[in-house]
Amino acid sequence: MSKFVGRILILGLPVAVLFAFIFIYIVLAAAAPQAERAEIVARPSAVFVTEAARSPVQLSVTTQGEVTPLTEIDLTAQVSGRITYVNPNFVDGGFFEAGEVLVRLEDADYRLAVTRAEALVAQSRQALVREQAEAELAREEWASLGEGEASALTLREPQMAEARAQLASAQATLDEARLNLSRTRITAPFEGRVRAKSADLGQYVGPGARLGRVFATNRVQVRLPLTNAELATLNLPLAFQANESNPGRPAHLSANVAGQVRNWEGLLVRSESAIDPQTRTMSAIIEIEDPYGEAAETAGAPLAVGLFVTARIDGRELDNAIVLPRSALRGADQVFVAQLDGTLAIHRVTVIDTSAERVVVTAGVEPGDRIVTSPLRGAANGMLVRALDANGDPLDPEPEAEDEFEDEPATDAMVEQTATASRAN
Repeated sequence: MSKFVGRILILGLPVAVLFAFIFIYIVLAAAAPQAERAEIVARPSAVFVTEAARSPVQLSVTTQGEVTPLTEIDLTAQVSGRITYVNPNFVDGGFFEAGEVLVRLEDADYRLAVTRAEALVAQSRQALVREQAEAELAREEWASLGEGEASALTLREPQMAEARAQLASAQATLDEARLNLSRTRITAPFEGRVRAKSADLGQYVGPGARLGRVFATNRVQVRLPLTNAELATLNLPLAFQANESNPGRPAHLSANVAGQVRNWEGLLVRSESAIDPQTRTMSAIIEIEDPYGEAAETAGAPLAVGLFVTARIDGRELDNAIVLPRSALRGADQVFVAQLDGTLAIHRVTVIDTSAERVVVTAGVEPGDRIVTSPLRGAANGMLVRALDANGDPLDPEPEAEDEFEDEPATDAMVEQTATASRAN
């Protein structure tokens, strides 16, 4: 019996203790005070804003292209011969004047040809004079002895015609000899520079041999590809050609030369005749006068051929457009508006021009709208916002619901963080 009671105690004691703990927990939980549910007040997000205003706007297009010569030719020999002289300026990158002799060929054979042609002309001229005398004598004899009308052969007219033809042929031979002699002195018809040199002193060249490549320095051009939207911004027709009434659109060129940004001025003078089938763009041609002279003095550096430049072309003007900071644009066509009631509204706008600094819109916002320019996470219509000016000062009085948070460091930190992000943008 004692063993049975002992087993009951061993098994029942833990169960009794467990039930005692559960009872005590229930009693304490029932007696504990209930926590009051605090009402959560939404805190508005501080944002920097700028006021939208209408103003005249000059649209522009920015694109890039390479500087190329307007006139560039291969310098070739028209006659054969050995090169006996090379101008010191006829080197890669050398400058030369219009008509300056760049290469001279051996001309002894051509001088001999001129001498022979001159002798032939003298002989032909003497034969013509002799034939003229004989023809005059024949006319006199017929006048004194002949009867009726004399034949052409009697008056030696065929002989006269042949003598004149012989003289003309001899004169042509002389002119050809002199022309070939002049072609031993190879020049360029313009002032320019040498891009490449292909022949040198002592080399024998034949007709058509390439001696070098040269280009004119009075004017260069830049070919700029334009999309359909950029053509619309410039209001540029597909077959544009500058004339007296429309001298062309101003173009502002810039490039980094030796670590320094240089600027040149040019004119959009024409567009190409066809659209590129690969890129679906049309190229506009910018011309720059005197790139190695006056333009170089103005910019501090020449607009060298082969330089890759950025071009900004002035386009059409808009009388009533709204210009906003580039940071105001969200995505492709949205802006955030901080409304007077302290809520956020997302507006879809019509964008007609953008750059790294600005965005130009014509619809979607109205003058006086407060456009958000600082970053804003989780933006949604109706979201509470607090508009700040550029100095970080509130534009509207704070709601009473926010009084209890005025002195909290979290709000000040949030404003400072928003101001830092706005300045970074």
